Amino acid sequence: MIKTVILKLRLSSKSRREPYLLFQKVLGFYPYKIEYYQLAMLHRSASIPTDNGIMLSNERLEFLGDAVLNSVVTDILYRRFENQREGFLTNTRSKIVKRESLNRLALEIGLDKLMLAGKNVNRTANSNMLGNALEALLGAIYLDYGYKKCKSFVENRLLKKFIDMDQLVLDEVNFKSKLIEWCQKHRFNIEFELLGEELSSANNHLFHTQITINNQVICDATGRSKKESHQLAAMRALEMIEKTPEIIQTLS
Repeated sequence: MIKTVILKLRLSSKSRREPYLLFQKVLGFYPYKIEYYQLAMLHRSASIPTDNGIMLSNERLEFLGDAVLNSVVTDILYRRFENQREGFLTNTRSKIVKRESLNRLALEIGLDKLMLAGKNVNRTANSNMLGNALEALLGAIYLDYGYKKCKSFVENRLLKKFIDMDQLVLDEVNFKSKLIEWCQKHRFNIEFELLGEELSSANNHLFHTQITINNQVICDATGRSKKESHQLAAMRALEMIEKTPEIIQTLS
């Protein structure tokens, strides 16, 4: 409550409100201690000396944010993919937090417009600068609001908007092969039947696949390619098998 009142007082002045608004557009909420966020955007080439002779930049916040990001993404993946093993979770997390992904995400949310760097720094050549700044931003959120806010930011402002989690899963696991192996193990016949192809409202091709095991329709799915529709249908079939193991008797 006190925090909210203080924040409102800070935003009452137009001149003081502007930096808060800039970060609010990126974060989806107003910073409380804006100094953390401003420091998160300070590349070492634009370091500020303190009275103690220490050069201030975003590197310490980046160190903190890196740990927070790994923890948050691990938490999200662990809860979302309850039936997946450790190897899958580790590989999927690696794809999300790898430097190329972070650089792209930082650009998507507009950190390039907030980043401060020395005049002689080639931002194109120093492409990891933005990914590092995103980690530093997470460090700032953690110090300002704590873990829950960090998780909410990653989940709602980054993953849901800019990362296709379903596609990540399809790229990581060959569900079709796993389903075929399961059918072979139980001596079941399996067919992937393409039911049709259509154009979506966005003028993209969509393929509709149905899976039949021992002449019984199990499930169907739609994908942006034949391969994707097969994979999605197989993923659904495996989920059904996981949830209802008695399906083996039904198919026998």
